[in-house]
Amino acid sequence: MRPLIGITGNYGEKGCELAPGYYRSILQAGGSPVVIPPYMDDEAMEALLDSLDAVVLSGGADMNPLLVGEEPIPQLHGINPERDVPEFRLIRRALERQLPLLGICRGIQMLATAMGGSIYQDLGVQYTEAPLIKHCQDLVREQVSHTVRIEQGTILEAIFAPSHLPVDGDGCPLLQVNSFHHQAVRTTGSRLRVSARSMDGVIEAVESTEYKSILGVQWHPECFVMAGDRRMMPIFEWLVGEAGNYAEARRVHSRVLSLDSHCDTPMKFDTAEERLVTLPRMRDGMLDATIMVAYLPQGERTPEAYLAATAQADATLSRIEEMVAAEQTQVAIARTPDDLYGLKREGRKAIMLGIENGYAIGRDLTRIEHFRRRGVVYMTLCHNGDNDLCDSARKSNKEHGGVSHLGAEAIREMNRVGMMVDMSHAAESSFYDALDISGVPIVCSHSCCRSLCDHPRNLTDEQMRRLAMSGGVMQVTLYHGFLSSASEASVLDAMEHIRHAVDIMGIEHVGIGSDFDGDGGVPGVAHAGELLNLTRRLLRERFSEADLHLLWGDNFLRVMRMAQAMGQA
Repeated sequence: MRPLIGITGNYGEKGCELAPGYYRSILQAGGSPVVIPPYMDDEAMEALLDSLDAVVLSGGADMNPLLVGEEPIPQLHGINPERDVPEFRLIRRALERQLPLLGICRGIQMLATAMGGSIYQDLGVQYTEAPLIKHCQDLVREQVSHTVRIEQGTILEAIFAPSHLPVDGDGCPLLQVNSFHHQAVRTTGSRLRVSARSMDGVIEAVESTEYKSILGVQWHPECFVMAGDRRMMPIFEWLVGEAGNYAEARRVHSRVLSLDSHCDTPMKFDTAEERLVTLPRMRDGMLDATIMVAYLPQGERTPEAYLAATAQADATLSRIEEMVAAEQTQVAIARTPDDLYGLKREGRKAIMLGIENGYAIGRDLTRIEHFRRRGVVYMTLCHNGDNDLCDSARKSNKEHGGVSHLGAEAIREMNRVGMMVDMSHAAESSFYDALDISGVPIVCSHSCCRSLCDHPRNLTDEQMRRLAMSGGVMQVTLYHGFLSSASEASVLDAMEHIRHAVDIMGIEHVGIGSDFDGDGGVPGVAHAGELLNLTRRLLRERFSEADLHLLWGDNFLRVMRMAQAMGQA
């Protein structure tokens, strides 16, 4: 299938119009172009974006600086009020949906300002960093105007890598372009970086810092293509390739049940902080279901503290149920794997319930059945710090040497009532004890690989092998501290942990548990709305659709079915 590429139309005397170079370039690159006229109908825009696989932001008139809180200077040229506001709205929704974006001339400026950057209203007046070359050219559009220097390690360098461009003394490729403008990007903001500059230092290309398919160029590659010159075709071929990858990820998600096995969103119920897991973000990221946990920090181990912990867990579960009930046409509580698949068929999202820290039961094992009857599908045996059930991976005095006698009874009771045993946060000794005690496979709902990041919360290769041998599942998490100890982590690190876990355990024993709203989230997959980017990476790594069924939920749900079947025996 040819990806569908939307191109923003210009607005002139005859209304919406488009120079032919834009759509002909897309056609030659293998895409199907469609013009996006400027309009303010949000419902129509959402319907359009549902069908698009990428967006091109075309060139045109100056942007109105009043839209970004700046007063116009005398050198400002004609603005296009019909385009400005609709395009800002389009860009922001396209960004939220993770659509590939290519901005050209005016398009790079719109892209930069929509993503927190700024522009020069006029280079001749406002640019003082160096003497300017001539940017507002008198040449015809298909002729070279000047040279730009491409930064190493950028998307743009990768796009033109096969072209064998000349390089400067630092090894940076030099590209001749046709750049005709008196405005330019002034600052990129944190979400974009510079990928090319002209010889006077003016920014001529930008791209995403968040490992997304976002590129802006100040020149007019479509004019070269229109003249039969293919030197700029790699840009359009890149866009169409990214659009094809995006379309395939969406098709996969329409068929796969995607389950995030761990999020701490209830922790944000009483804060003003923006939540990483919301219904709009689940829709944008095409996430079908998430397990929201009632998290309890480890506290005092007294009868009074235990009663308070149980009450806190119950109150949190009730808050989740109330939140879901308020949006019951769009989401529902699921108790079983079959519930999840039924809700996906209905077009509704699903929330499952979990408990993070067996502190919630104190020393009263009857509370396990109580929480299972409430719909809790798993309980993490401990958190940071030992409790009465087991030793923790962190803040531990190793008081039990693993799972305590009470903890062993708790695991057997969890087996009896059909609740999964989660050993994320547990000490290695507790992990191995749980493997031996539990009558069904255990899970680690949000853990990473210790061989890649030496953190006591992560699993060693031997733990992973033993977990796989027992039939259990490890859910790779997106918390930066568990992904990388050397630098700030990104989606690339998450991919390394997934690959390593699959290599050690086999594809049948690995899944995804984000830990969103519990400090999870890294550039490239920062919240639930960006989970589609993870699938796009997996597809690029040649993971099959069958693999993605397993990773996105089937592995975890296999263990859930086993646990629940034992509970019904």
